[in-house]
Amino acid sequence: MKITDVSAFTVDVPLLPLEEELGIGPYVTNHGQVDSMERVLVRVDTDDGLSGWGEMRVFLSPAATESVIEDGIAPLVEGQSPFEIERLRRQLFIEYTNVELFFAAIETACWDLVGKATGKPIYELLGGWTAPDPTEARYRNADDADLVGDQTVEVAFCLGILPPEESRVKAREALEAGFSVLKTKAGRDWREDIARIKAMHDEVDGQLEFRLDPNQGWTLDQAVRVGAALEDAGIYLQYMEQPIRTNAHRSLATLRRRLRQPIAPNEDTYIPNNLRSLIEADAMDVGVLDLTPAGGIAGLRQQAAIVEDAGIPFTHHCAFDLGIRTAAILQAVTGIPGFTLPPDSTYYAWEDDIIETPFELDEGALTVPAEPGLGISIDMAAVEEYRI
Repeated sequence: MKITDVSAFTVDVPLLPLEEELGIGPYVTNHGQVDSMERVLVRVDTDDGLSGWGEMRVFLSPAATESVIEDGIAPLVEGQSPFEIERLRRQLFIEYTNVELFFAAIETACWDLVGKATGKPIYELLGGWTAPDPTEARYRNADDADLVGDQTVEVAFCLGILPPEESRVKAREALEAGFSVLKTKAGRDWREDIARIKAMHDEVDGQLEFRLDPNQGWTLDQAVRVGAALEDAGIYLQYMEQPIRTNAHRSLATLRRRLRQPIAPNEDTYIPNNLRSLIEADAMDVGVLDLTPAGGIAGLRQQAAIVEDAGIPFTHHCAFDLGIRTAAILQAVTGIPGFTLPPDSTYYAWEDDIIETPFELDEGALTVPAEPGLGISIDMAAVEEYRI
């Protein structure tokens, strides 16, 4: 099997508005707000007539992102086998940039192709379902290829910056939908960030765990104040995600010593070799990993091994993922050992999707596709409807 073509398509899909149940648009962060999200879909075709799919966010512009994929990376992988994923990943080099960021969607598509060619879901190619609790493990019947029961992945509800009273409503919706963890953005006003968590904690009577993510929006002293104020209120977060700027690992370590709130770098994990530095600096309680900056599923597996070996729990980041990347995340966190915390997700908040059978939320969890590859089929009519 050889790769014959790589194509990129950009779509813009709306978010459900806040007024609707589990709606989150406009989604406000420390850096801006969105009512819809542009996503680049990548298709890799082969001479066997199979196609694999990947997905990534837009960088700079749709045209720029598509050009890097189709004009920059595609010629390097065309004519080669999608089975040789690690070799393809390691041979790519574009000076002055982390090319793995753009290669990740192609790499995911290669995993999809390998799964389709072998008749196996990606999580099986990665080693099989690795449930955090071994007693929950599913087994195959020797005479039946079907899994015993559906495998599901609990996900965390993600919410943008809202006034405390509006956040209350969303916390109640999340709890009633079966979520156990809620992540809210932060970073514009650290005092209001405290008030928002207190309001949601009060609304659900402590029945939700919270993640607080200012996207590097606090200074060290502000992060100390936020964490200490919540401790004084008896609220202990599941973690504070990237509370201060990247590459300040000693400051993160200082923050860990000052607070009892777990510290979880995210953007810091996007930078090559930073995981080792964070571990050596004692700057991380939880790792928030992402397969896209890691270079794909194989890169994510490599990062997960580093963090697991250090005895640090980790989870997966969300970047407004449509069905393709959502499937990739579900497959990865199922097949790669060590993912013990629910990955973030905004999947429930899309108005539509570009896969034929969208995922359904069930008690705060999504079902892992058991079909070959990513386990999804693309709805090309929907792609054309939302294509820009």
